[in-house]
Amino acid sequence: MRGGGTARSSRALAAVSWRPATWHPRLAMGHLPRLRSSTSHRNLPHLFLFFLFVGPFNCLASYSRATELLYSLNEGLPAGVLIGNLAEDLRLVPRASRRQDQQLQAPERASVELNPPLSFSLASRGLSGQYVTLDNRSGELHTSSQEIDREALCLEGGGETAWGNSISISSSSSSDSCLLLLDVLILPQEYFRFVKVKIAIRDINDNAPQFPVSQISIWVPENAPVNTRLAIEHPAVDPDVGTNGVQTYRLLDYHGMFTLDVEENENGERTPYLIVMGALDRETQDQYVSIIIAEDGGTPPLLGSATVTIGISDINDNCPLFTDSQINITLYGNATVGTPIAGVQAVDRDLGTNAQITYSYSQKVPQASKDLFHLDETTGVIKLFSKIGGSVHQTHKLTILANGPGCIPAVITALVSIIKVIFRPPEIVPRYIANEIEGVVYLKELEPVSTPIAFFTIRDPEGKYKVNCYLDGEGPFRLSPYKPYNNEYLLETTKPMDYELQQFYEIAVVAWNSEGFHVKKMIKVQLLDDNDNAPIFLQPLIELTIEENNAPNAFLTKLSATDADSGERGQVSYFLGADAPSYFAVDSTTGVLTVSTQLDREETEKYRYTVRAADSGKPPRESVATVVLTVLDKNDNSPRFINKDFSFFVPENFPGYGEIGVISVTDADAGQNGWVALSVVNQSDIFVIDTGKGMLRAKVSLDREQQSSYTLWVEAVDGGEPALSSTAKITILLLDINDNPPLVLFPQSNMSYLLVLPSTLPGSPVTEVYAVDKDTGMNAVIAYSIIGRRGPRPESFRIDPKTGNITLEEALLQTDYGLHRLLVKVSDHGYPEPLHSTVMVNLFVNDTVSNESYIESLLRKEPDINIEEKEPQISIEPTHRRAEAGSCMPTLVALSVISLGSITLVTGMGVYICLRKGKKHHREGETLEVQMPLKGKIDLCMRERKPVDISNI
Repeated sequence: MRGGGTARSSRALAAVSWRPATWHPRLAMGHLPRLRSSTSHRNLPHLFLFFLFVGPFNCLASYSRATELLYSLNEGLPAGVLIGNLAEDLRLVPRASRRQDQQLQAPERASVELNPPLSFSLASRGLSGQYVTLDNRSGELHTSSQEIDREALCLEGGGETAWGNSISISSSSSSDSCLLLLDVLILPQEYFRFVKVKIAIRDINDNAPQFPVSQISIWVPENAPVNTRLAIEHPAVDPDVGTNGVQTYRLLDYHGMFTLDVEENENGERTPYLIVMGALDRETQDQYVSIIIAEDGGTPPLLGSATVTIGISDINDNCPLFTDSQINITLYGNATVGTPIAGVQAVDRDLGTNAQITYSYSQKVPQASKDLFHLDETTGVIKLFSKIGGSVHQTHKLTILANGPGCIPAVITALVSIIKVIFRPPEIVPRYIANEIEGVVYLKELEPVSTPIAFFTIRDPEGKYKVNCYLDGEGPFRLSPYKPYNNEYLLETTKPMDYELQQFYEIAVVAWNSEGFHVKKMIKVQLLDDNDNAPIFLQPLIELTIEENNAPNAFLTKLSATDADSGERGQVSYFLGADAPSYFAVDSTTGVLTVSTQLDREETEKYRYTVRAADSGKPPRESVATVVLTVLDKNDNSPRFINKDFSFFVPENFPGYGEIGVISVTDADAGQNGWVALSVVNQSDIFVIDTGKGMLRAKVSLDREQQSSYTLWVEAVDGGEPALSSTAKITILLLDINDNPPLVLFPQSNMSYLLVLPSTLPGSPVTEVYAVDKDTGMNAVIAYSIIGRRGPRPESFRIDPKTGNITLEEALLQTDYGLHRLLVKVSDHGYPEPLHSTVMVNLFVNDTVSNESYIESLLRKEPDINIEEKEPQISIEPTHRRAEAGSCMPTLVALSVISLGSITLVTGMGVYICLRKGKKHHREGETLEVQMPLKGKIDLCMRERKPVDISNI
């Protein structure tokens, strides 16, 4: 074949140095010995070396035969695709001759053109057998079984451009150029040529774009202005070239904050740029995740994707803040040195060094207060630095500053009231049951009610005051006396705690005596997370749609499930359920759901399967969602006829717009793509088809005698965009109906006459009646009979009912002279009623015609003939000549078999016609006289007004 992406030799781009008009092959070769074609292949290496040595001495001849041919070829073609015909493209074999001999095989065509025949071969076997095959006799160049992969040849292993090998690979500076180079020798020496063949390999879109990494990270400062452009450092690569390479990029979710732009450099490489479209705030959202999709320009386009994580880097745009402007501290005068009395804490929403806070006293704080209370500049904890003496002021106002880099300090006031103690306050001695580290008690969430935390012993150093104890702070805790002991209290939980609702509690155990002395013991409770929450899908039913014939690895959706647990317990992974088909896949980390193959709606319209989201807890928890994927229809199916060929048998004279038959057609597509409209392609002036029912009708009544069959082509066109169509062949065969009476061709008129000599012997043929019937079968089987006679003795003549031959039965007498007139009835054997015609046969018995005008006057008179109502019979009546009857028997048997079959067929069609049209009316007693010139009929010696003598001599 010469299509399908091959370069036809007639369209080959050839830069050929053709020989001059006076060139002769023998002169061009100089003194080279003539090589026999049978040894040309065996001596090719020696011949090639010989050409290298004698080349300088025959430069003129060599250059006169130097030739280059350029073909183009798609990559990936199967074996046997024709690339070109060297003999034709070099004009060694005239194209006109080749067209005349196109019935010959290729080797035979080449051999008949030149003598001795041409021989083609590659100059060196090399690697040529991997990619092309050359027919040694015809010069046809075909693809071999080794498939040509342009990317493997020219993008990875290309670069060799020398002509030294029989086949080499050339990859020029243009990425679109990829050549296979061959050296071809043409023998024998009379026609020797050294041909350089270049085959340009055209690229097809057989590679999808692919990102070098699956995860791409981009950092954008939160103060980046709008229209800031950031290059994505890992653009997709596509081994294909030109429009089949990467053409554009897009993000699956722009989050309303970004967009993409693509820039192309001088080398044609496209780089995607991320453009900031809105104001960013790390403190509001510190990360955006999306999918970047690269698309090439093929038809259909192929896609590649990667996950893009856009991190928002912090800048120092927040300053420290205190939640309160003043705190009040009560301190007893007998407090121990080093005891923390309070702590201040400011908050900076920035990160890292931008959120570092240092604390210091304001310059307004007296030095005496600074010496009494030490402020930790890192933690903000205030401790008693020296013992409280009797001369110390009872009130101290400590102004504390929270300093951040580049910020105005935040201010808080700590008002310390010192209470002089005459007696020692109560003491609170804790004994922890739960795990406690540096004053922080750690509890697991979901601990049961009444989980013990700690015992507290309340002591009165003075031993003479009543001490009471209570719990200060909010939380699911209670402090109750532990009986039967006095001054012992148990701290325990009152209900299960949920880490996801609150992770930290701060409470205090307060003791006071009747003198009003208060002691407070602060307790910090930190909850530990447990894997008590399963991942939750945002949508338990995920309804998706995709058009059929999608690209491989097409993106469907990104699954999203959340887990309220922390750490690895809240890390969600995604998996397909066991009911998911194998060609669906989900990225366990990102939740991106894809389909690896093309979906066909006509095969499966809806997919329903489950997906799972599981956390990393021990044991893990999971939840299930249902994916319902509906495959949308594309117009990818042509209408299909139930049969390729339809045949209908219709009786002739079928009424106009009658139902001939139903043309059944289906379309596997849905909706408008599956709507089919039928139309008659040819002979639409005679036939029409109902689109809704597919019913074929004839606009007019059909006559078999005018045309016995019709061949129609019906086209079915669907409603898709673009529309698809198909055609079917319809054959309509008209069945014969007896609607034509026999047509008498001889004699030509009722006025013809024939001279019969009295000496005619009995049994001699006199003349014949010849008729034809346009119908077929039994409707065209004709029988002849004499139904009326007039004359001296007209019964002397008889007619053969089968052949129409009229013979003399008895010897003519003297009294038989004169005009004998025979009324012959010609009838067919049609069904349901036979049709007939009549003709007058005039026989003039005499020795000669003496008065022609007299005979004509007799013919003009209306004959008085009694009509005999006797139906003609085809079977020959028994006579004394049994030999003749026996000789006709095989013919009669064969005719009877044919008649029986025809009668059966016509009977069925006749019943059908009768049911639709009713009984056909015929005019009784009416005879049809046919006068028609006899054309193509043998002269039977009967002419108008010209009698012919008939005798037995």
